[in-house]
Amino acid sequence: MARLNLWRWGVFGLAGLYFLVPLAASVVFTVDVPGQGLTFDAYTRIFSTEGFVSSLLLSLELAAATIALVLLLMVPAMVALRLGAPRLRPVVEVVCSLPLVVPPIAFVAGIRTVLQWGPEHLSRTPLFQTFVAIQNPDFPFVLVLAYVVMALPFVYRALDAGLRAVDVRTLVEAARSCGAGWPQAIAQAVLPNLKGALLNASFLTLALVLGEFTVAQLLGGYQPFAVWIVNVSGSQAQLSVAVSVLSLLVTWVLLLALAGVGGRTRTTSRG
Repeated sequence: MARLNLWRWGVFGLAGLYFLVPLAASVVFTVDVPGQGLTFDAYTRIFSTEGFVSSLLLSLELAAATIALVLLLMVPAMVALRLGAPRLRPVVEVVCSLPLVVPPIAFVAGIRTVLQWGPEHLSRTPLFQTFVAIQNPDFPFVLVLAYVVMALPFVYRALDAGLRAVDVRTLVEAARSCGAGWPQAIAQAVLPNLKGALLNASFLTLALVLGEFTVAQLLGGYQPFAVWIVNVSGSQAQLSVAVSVLSLLVTWVLLLALAGVGGRTRTTSRG
């Protein structure tokens, strides 16, 4: 038993070194300036650097829209799948997992082909303005559509795990027997029991949108947060690394907050 515990601590120690050593090296790179010693100038310049606030706000807006759209799409579908067509679960699982096996370059190429085909063939229809509107640089909704597809595998897994832990059929039947309609039964009986799964899906989608670079860069030269970091790194390496470290810390804080909310949710449900 002692040997097993020693082996576990050894594995955890190696895993910790694997993650912490690069992070520590990044922090040292941002604060240790040759000839000046320790300085936090790279961190103090973050908020005043051109494009930081606008790119971060754009990424947060895209993340909020993506989370809302993917949950609005997946939650009713997963509940309906659980209640009415459980045999289709493998099919839906395969479909939702496809974004994991499609290379981002091929995904972007497909989207660009559709965006180029649309204006050429639909220029005399009302849909032409739709193709123009979704590519607005101020809020490129086309990125939201792309991120929804990319987030499907993670959202599906999170919601599937949450639904497996809940007797959805009994909850819906109880709500229906009390006179609730289908939307009311799902909103008041099912969703409160899926808070942890919804938080997990939202956090994974947020992390995906904040860190996604390929689609935003190749699709139309948009500049959300990840693209801004790469563009800054060409001229201000220390600043870009400092922003990456700060974004990683913010992600950890969000993860800890999510774990705390999930823990309180489980404690309340048991009580």
